Amino acid sequence: MKRILIFSMLSLLLMLSLSAFQCSSTELTSAKLYIQQKNYAKAMEVLQKEVTKNPNSDEGYYYLGYLHGEKGEYNKMIEAFNKSLSISKKFEKNIDDFKKSYWASSFNKGVAFFNRATKVTAEDSIKMYYERATSAFNDAIMIEPDSADTYKNLAFALLQAGKQDEAATTLENLLKIRQTADTYRLLGEIYTTQGLNLNNQYKESKTASDSVKAMEKYNKAVAVLEEGRNKYPDDQEILYYLSNAYISANKMDVAMETFKAGVEKSPENPFYRYNYGTLLLQANKYEPAEEQFKKAIEIDPEYHNAIYNLAVTYVKWGTTLREKADEAGVDNPEYKNKYNQALPLLKRVTELKPEDAAVWETLAKVYAVLGMNQESKDAFEKADQLR
Repeated sequence: MKRILIFSMLSLLLMLSLSAFQCSSTELTSAKLYIQQKNYAKAMEVLQKEVTKNPNSDEGYYYLGYLHGEKGEYNKMIEAFNKSLSISKKFEKNIDDFKKSYWASSFNKGVAFFNRATKVTAEDSIKMYYERATSAFNDAIMIEPDSADTYKNLAFALLQAGKQDEAATTLENLLKIRQTADTYRLLGEIYTTQGLNLNNQYKESKTASDSVKAMEKYNKAVAVLEEGRNKYPDDQEILYYLSNAYISANKMDVAMETFKAGVEKSPENPFYRYNYGTLLLQANKYEPAEEQFKKAIEIDPEYHNAIYNLAVTYVKWGTTLREKADEAGVDNPEYKNKYNQALPLLKRVTELKPEDAAVWETLAKVYAVLGMNQESKDAFEKADQLR
């Protein structure tokens, strides 16, 4: 940033020295002198007279833009610069340099405020720093509307400030500039979360409009994640969020057909196998779910999500068998076989993800069903420690 700023200031001084040899109005000559003296108020005053007297003064508007930038009035700066450029391209290079410098300054302020917000503990201070960060990033976007990184950072700041709607709008704008996998993922996740919140609100309020709004959010999530899947068909997280969005939007049939088609088209893609298996598991179709998870693990032996969901398949399968046996008043030891099949898989997941409390808790429950009481106690304690 310093290099850009120094270059910009050198450009200005060079231009001022060259301009001394050119024929200028009294107002422009006075303005340049005031700027050199850093008397910006007087410089602004005479420049306003200059552009009023000469509406086609590209130089007058250029200097007005510079002064507005120095005052942090970036909307007025952009307006004046654009007016100068509409008259001629004479100062285009200098304007570009100044805009880069002001963009860098605003962007770095945004980053600094964001970082401060993560380090303080007082709620008022956290809120203040996130607001300052969003303001600085918005300034940077105003100066350089095509800077994808600025939109991304602004979205993060808005999310941390709890402003999901504004974050979603920011990410929608970002997708118009750059279509990255993480933008599709994040926007899809936001829409799904908003839908869940509205759905929970509906459960309490029983207001039909809340339910309608929830479905609108789910459908938005599906649309953006489908677009993301088309561009990034092998992105595991996009596929994961898409399957969740389908389920939330009550589009299980569409979800099944989508991921089944994905498996048929790319049978060696473990992510399609995993997501199709997850949907089958959601529908309590244990045997075909087992097949998909096994295949995913065969393709990628370290795929811990697939290993875990295969274990969950056996747990749910065993529970279903036990419940049916209880209802019929018979003894069916087959359910324990399913729990025994889950056991080594869960142990494997604890090796791959030792800090996951949920995995340890599931393992503890399986130990309990199998009568391994000490192992169950130890696993529950481990889960509690991790929480």
